[in-house]
Amino acid sequence: MAIRKRTWTAPDGTPKQAWLVDYRDQAGKRRFKQFARKKDADAWITQAAWEVSKGVHTADSQSSTVAAAAKLWIEKAEQEGRERGTVQQYRQLSNLHIVPLLGTERLSRLNRPRIEAYRDELLKTRSKAMAGKAVRALSSILTEAQRRGLVAQNVARDVKVVRSSREKGKVEIPAKAELKALLDNAADDFRPLVMTAIFTGLRASELRGLRWSDVDMKGGSITVVQRADKFGEIGSPKSEAGHRTVPIPPALITELKAWKLRCPKGELGLAFPNTKGGVQNYEHLLRRKFFPLQVEAGICNQVGKDDKGEPILKARYGFHALRHVAASAWIKQRIDLKRLQVWMGHSSIQITLDTYGHLLADASGDAALIAAAQAELLG
Repeated sequence: MAIRKRTWTAPDGTPKQAWLVDYRDQAGKRRFKQFARKKDADAWITQAAWEVSKGVHTADSQSSTVAAAAKLWIEKAEQEGRERGTVQQYRQLSNLHIVPLLGTERLSRLNRPRIEAYRDELLKTRSKAMAGKAVRALSSILTEAQRRGLVAQNVARDVKVVRSSREKGKVEIPAKAELKALLDNAADDFRPLVMTAIFTGLRASELRGLRWSDVDMKGGSITVVQRADKFGEIGSPKSEAGHRTVPIPPALITELKAWKLRCPKGELGLAFPNTKGGVQNYEHLLRRKFFPLQVEAGICNQVGKDDKGEPILKARYGFHALRHVAASAWIKQRIDLKRLQVWMGHSSIQITLDTYGHLLADASGDAALIAAAQAELLG
């Protein structure tokens, strides 16, 4: 590889100069790349020499664009049979947040500063949460491109959107009085599902995909082996950790035994089906059942008034809050952290700590531990 200075005169008579890298790729083909500054050429040739030696170099003229790489990433997800909702999310991230800003960029020309600039551009017009998703998606796109030999390295791997703990916020957990109001006001065909969510911490998708064959009335447990996505399609839990068995209390067993007798029957054998025995629609569950139930139970906030001056009431909690109820109850019973992780179906202990770490604090317990340590040290 060699660098030489190139000079010429522009049509308007202005003298011009550039630095031209003359090299051969791993296939022996002669290539050229031009830079305005010699230090940029020096930096590039060092990286290019390493890529050629490893057989992974891609010349600019042969390099795919980010848009083309994103298309391959989505196609791979479809070929692997990823859930419809997951593929849809990939396509939305690509079409709305990646391709409009980076789509025409050649993969070979991407570098860390360019990705940092992309992240900064996202943060000007998107929330931190969305910017973080877009950056992670771009990293996944480049990882797939690297696997295919379309780019030498994933320059987005270490680019992050940092969110402080204050921005993430703490989980909202309904009070005991609110839980009682929910169960007291729930219709007979909805109370079993709400009660199961409160006592097991199962996700809405796991509840909608739960079969009676996965409910052990005698042993007092529920085993999660499948879930229903937002399109109503049944599939495996999203991660290996999603496969788990959660114990259930006697009160819930009694409720489920009674519900099983009047539950709509269907080919799927679901425990919480729609009226025809099929998979319950998630939006229907929220907007026609769970949100109205909260308003009826007085668990709501006034967000304005309608044209007639009547208050507009909004439900206080999302369905996921019931999952937090179960976790907080287990923590109060001093459950060990590993068991909490397993019962919640978290893929790592770090997720459990990040979500519920603030609930693990125990001032009275800490005081007892310190007193015991003092006694041990000072006799």
